[in-house]
Amino acid sequence: MELLNQLGKNASIAKYELQKLTTDKKNHALCKAASALVKESSSLLQENAKDIAKGEEKGMHSGLLDRLRLTEERIKGMAEGLLQVAELPDPIGQVIETIERPNGLKIEKRRVPIGVIGMIYESRPNVTADAFALCFKSGNAVILKGGSDAVCSNIAITRVIRQALKDEGITEDAIQLIEVADRAVTREFMRMKEYVDLLIPRGGAGLIKSVVENSIIPVIETGTGNCHIYVDEFADLEKAIQIIINAKTQRIGVCNACESLVIHKAVKDALLPRLAEALKAYHVEIRGDETVRQVIDCIPATKEDYGTEYLDYIISMKTVASIEEAVAHINKYSTKHSESIITEKRENAEKFLNEVDAACVYANASTRFTDGFEFGFGAEIGISTQKLHARGPMGLRELTSYKYVIRGNGQIRQ
Repeated sequence: MELLNQLGKNASIAKYELQKLTTDKKNHALCKAASALVKESSSLLQENAKDIAKGEEKGMHSGLLDRLRLTEERIKGMAEGLLQVAELPDPIGQVIETIERPNGLKIEKRRVPIGVIGMIYESRPNVTADAFALCFKSGNAVILKGGSDAVCSNIAITRVIRQALKDEGITEDAIQLIEVADRAVTREFMRMKEYVDLLIPRGGAGLIKSVVENSIIPVIETGTGNCHIYVDEFADLEKAIQIIINAKTQRIGVCNACESLVIHKAVKDALLPRLAEALKAYHVEIRGDETVRQVIDCIPATKEDYGTEYLDYIISMKTVASIEEAVAHINKYSTKHSESIITEKRENAEKFLNEVDAACVYANASTRFTDGFEFGFGAEIGISTQKLHARGPMGLRELTSYKYVIRGNGQIRQ
């Protein structure tokens, strides 16, 4: 398709220009773009309101509407993300390792940009700004394909950023947006290996599966979040209730929200009535196994419940007789995103942290902290649940590769 070919050609030119930018120039541009987003808040909210109205007309789920919605505070948050990235150390040019060979060759392993990053994502317009900031600071051009639900918002955010870059004398093609919502265009985008060096999907399970299975471009898989909290027999129950309420209800439409609770049988009688009452205040529906239902009134849980990312005011509950059973259950149903244990016994905490297979494992903290901003990365381009190249919140360093720089004084191989 001619549209995609042109975007690819633009990005291929832009990536070499971006690699030449100094750290100061990049940081200044990020600050200007942050200011522009706040200055243009009214127009951004107007465009976002169009997307919200269309979503409501289509009967979009409340959790997805929450992901889609912009507010003054969320726009300020986007801008703050750009400022945070500007304050972070520039990874480009960093010498990772040095080697001096017996023949006198001096070898440097040096961090470099990947080149052109492609991103396919759904609903959340803040991803547009986050992806730009991280790709730009790490010297990469980015081509974005947002979902049709957020097309007005994404166009508006991209327009503001491109104008800010233009005002700074930097190529606007550092960020490009595919504005066409046609699925055929998305499929073709996944085949742009000539121009795109890395593709990152961010969204629901269906989108991620489609990209992983159909892309001929290398993909970093960002997974869905069926996140668990395990309340151990040695848990501080007051602490446990506070953490569970935060992880489940603070924001339901996000991948790091708690969807499933695992409870040691030794604490079920003391915990469940208090927890059920606390969840009731937030209108959270509980789906529990038989043992849970002997203690509190709730809906029976199925095996499908234990593997479901609800993105809603619903939580599943499973009781276990040991930490070993808890770890086995979580490893079976986890999407390898974020898992947490609540315990005052150090040995159990360490066992959980060592044996649970997930990108982020917590002891005595909410899963809601799995986030690039909270980890000090300024923002994130996604949360990788795979194990190759990058895992967990992906910040600047995860958007770089490396090359070897070799210096000699006339050496030849014998």
